[in-house]
Amino acid sequence: MQLDIPLGDFAGYIFDLDGTLVDTMPLHYLAWDEAIRGVGLKGALDKDVFYSLGGVPTRRVAELIGQHYGLKLDPDAVMHTKEQLYLKLVTRAKPIAPVVDFLRRVAPTRPCAIATGGTPDVALPALDAVGLRGFFKVIVTPCDVPAGRGKPAPDMFLLAAKKMGVPPERCLVFEDAEPGVQGALAAGMQVVHVPSRV
Repeated sequence: MQLDIPLGDFAGYIFDLDGTLVDTMPLHYLAWDEAIRGVGLKGALDKDVFYSLGGVPTRRVAELIGQHYGLKLDPDAVMHTKEQLYLKLVTRAKPIAPVVDFLRRVAPTRPCAIATGGTPDVALPALDAVGLRGFFKVIVTPCDVPAGRGKPAPDMFLLAAKKMGVPPERCLVFEDAEPGVQGALAAGMQVVHVPSRV
């Protein structure tokens, strides 16, 4: 995987977590597939539907998948089930080497943050599984922004920049999914696209 890093004097870096820094998307897929089958889905969860929701807050993913398939479900209950299933799998997570290599180069001299659609109880175990939590003093989740406005809203990126003390226009964001790319651009930041489906 070759990352296309734009030229610029960036003062801070913001990383999405799942599918960008840590190869957890296949694990999230397995957990979502089982959770949605448990509320009535016949057959496998469509991978295109799943990947199109990358970075979207977990509860909202449950709502959107339910709407897509016409399932009547309790999004809070499905979210809880999915996260419990995922936590059983997260120890299998692997770092995404080119992104982690870049992180290791810039972290000694520039602040780095996480902006993830996952809740802290899901995000932190993924960082711990690959030994990266120590690189981040700032970790922003939908729990940290008003009304849980996650991606594609810019709120989490703007909050991460504020907590790092860096103007948004001097932040570079690493993202694998379209909702996150949209949110970063809406925040006035440049984006490096990390392909999560290779």
